[in-house]
Amino acid sequence: MMQFPIFSKIPCQGMTRYFPILHWLRFYSHRDLNGDLFAGVITAILLIPQGIAYAMVAGLPVQMGLYASILPPFFYALTGTSRVLSVGPVSIAAIMVLAALSVPEVSALGRPMESAIILAAEGGIILLLMAGLRLGGIVKFISHPVLTGFTSGAAMLIILSQLSHVVGIQLKGCEVDWLCWATRLTNFNAIALLLAVATLFIMLLFGRPLTSFLRRLSFSEAIALGASKCAPIVAVIGTSVAVYGFDLNGLFNVAVVGNVPAGLPQLSLDFIGSPKWQILLPFSAMIALIAYIESVAISKVIANITQQKIDPNQELIALGGANLLSALSGGMSVAGGFSRTMVNYSAGARTQLAMLVAVSVVTIAMLFFTAGFYFIPKASLAAIIIIAVLPLVRINSIKKTWRYDRGEGFSEVLTLLGVLLLGIEEGLAIGIIMTLVSHTRKISQPHIAVVGRVPGTEHFRNVHRHNVQTWDKLLLLRVDENMTYSNIVFIEEFVHEQIVKQPLARHVVLIFNSVSSIDSTALEVLVNLNKALSSANIQLYLSEIKGPVMDRLEQTEFFTQLTPEKIFLTTDQAVKTLLE
Repeated sequence: MMQFPIFSKIPCQGMTRYFPILHWLRFYSHRDLNGDLFAGVITAILLIPQGIAYAMVAGLPVQMGLYASILPPFFYALTGTSRVLSVGPVSIAAIMVLAALSVPEVSALGRPMESAIILAAEGGIILLLMAGLRLGGIVKFISHPVLTGFTSGAAMLIILSQLSHVVGIQLKGCEVDWLCWATRLTNFNAIALLLAVATLFIMLLFGRPLTSFLRRLSFSEAIALGASKCAPIVAVIGTSVAVYGFDLNGLFNVAVVGNVPAGLPQLSLDFIGSPKWQILLPFSAMIALIAYIESVAISKVIANITQQKIDPNQELIALGGANLLSALSGGMSVAGGFSRTMVNYSAGARTQLAMLVAVSVVTIAMLFFTAGFYFIPKASLAAIIIIAVLPLVRINSIKKTWRYDRGEGFSEVLTLLGVLLLGIEEGLAIGIIMTLVSHTRKISQPHIAVVGRVPGTEHFRNVHRHNVQTWDKLLLLRVDENMTYSNIVFIEEFVHEQIVKQPLARHVVLIFNSVSSIDSTALEVLVNLNKALSSANIQLYLSEIKGPVMDRLEQTEFFTQLTPEKIFLTTDQAVKTLLE
């Protein structure tokens, strides 16, 4: 492997923890450079129309999406631990920003651009505070079904929000007035719809059909892939030329992007003195949490493929800094984008240098080509957004979850419906609460098996699943969960129910091979259970206790009651001893 000598001499010991770029630069090769250059250009081709489109989703000026595509990905390239994650404006964050700006108490304050900047700044500060507290593991507390239901619902909202641009009408103000909707839909703009359909056709044509055609012509895989990823920019350029050439904006009232300020963003701290910080805090916290979870989830998908490691806590620093820089440069909230990341990886990106290349292309476009953005039809951007977020509507995933686990499936469906009917934050909150309720229910009603010995072996299995040997005077119970205040009453009642079903039982053995902890409430109930059984002339025994559990039990009254003769290393040993 040919390395760049100047990079291999970088003194990065101790700095790579906070600047992972210093690590991979030491081993950078010409082969990596070829892949990164190509992937960077392809990703920029996708990033520019997406930056404009997602700003439009959030109800913000398009330059805010473009500003968020310069400094934030640049900072992440220096500090992020994922080598191919593409950070910038994303659909989920955009729709959450729109939801926050649409809240009456927020919209009443006016100046939506300032509010969006504060959302990004607060989100960045929250992520950095989480990094300081080493809360990178918080990603584990939102289950995959809830996240899937949330993203599916948010994607549906995004699609619905773009339909008005597709048909060239304004649906704001109709609320749930179906007559208003019907009246406005009958006055749709046929030219805008035609442009949207043309964009959809180009997006679909540049997918599998074009790739297969180029492969048949013996073009290389890189060229075929690169050409297929040019669909958004080709659609934007083609429809913009049509709008300009035929004056569709003036003659047929086709909505266009309009003026986009030329030049690079100006750093500003003017938003610091705004009185909106407190009222926007709950919304920014939710946006930051979802942005982080989505970004880490995407990073881990790629990391599993490339055998790389993701540091969740460093990701908090990278994404927090990226959002702060977005706010300082007048941009919107940012996160890792799934579609761009997959395009970046598929195009051959090996390191974050690909995103630095993409940032350079966006910068050049902002300096010299913003005049060409004026005639981009909003209908085309809406079609691009719909194609981009459509894969996020995962109805099949919801069906699979429902078939596998009704509790998780119910949480997933409720999250989806909550997002659609109540709102982004409310739907996510419902999903998290339902997940906690379902999890608590499972813990409070643990699986307990009455077991017997498999003939001719030392193995013990559930009497309802296997043909096993049992004994009238011996009751063997395997507890398949930790013992806590939430489930110990259920366990106690189960023991009594089984004794009633087996009235000749004189020995009860609790098998603890699945018990890793016993809290104080559970211990107290076990002490009382042992006393109750003793008064009924029934002896309680324990088997297969784990070391940490035994260490704690040895210091208790319960251990004194049992005596060492009532504790067995294995269940087979307990059975042989008690049968004798």
